[in-house]
Amino acid sequence: MSELKTQVNDASVTDFMNAAPEPRREDGLVLLELFKKITGEKPKMWGTSIVGFGQYHYKSERSRQEGDWMLTGFSPRKAALTLYLMLGHGDYDELLGKLGKHKKGGGCLYINKLADVDMGVLEELIGQSYKHMKDTNGGFENS
Repeated sequence: MSELKTQVNDASVTDFMNAAPEPRREDGLVLLELFKKITGEKPKMWGTSIVGFGQYHYKSERSRQEGDWMLTGFSPRKAALTLYLMLGHGDYDELLGKLGKHKKGGGCLYINKLADVDMGVLEELIGQSYKHMKDTNGGFENS
């Protein structure tokens, strides 16, 4: 069985953020502070392009795959700001309706720029997703 390519590592979050292209760098720095405030976790690099917060171990009975993954995180990608929020584990439709311009899919929330969204609603979404992931070990039994 192959290992996940995206692993937590000791690369510098600061160096990564400083190298992000504008306008993603500025929004990424805002997200960095927001995620640190909400989670109370130290940011860590996951792979080469994701800033993650917290960690859980998962073990899938169906695929027999197991590994570690972040509780939440983001990436200031060229196409959009990508937020790793597990919004499929609860009823977030009302909050998403108030958020502003975004796209959702596959455990991610895509935002073109932070000016397009309500930051209070975004903070609530991040907080609820993080709490759910932390409380449920990412939806997996503790291993």
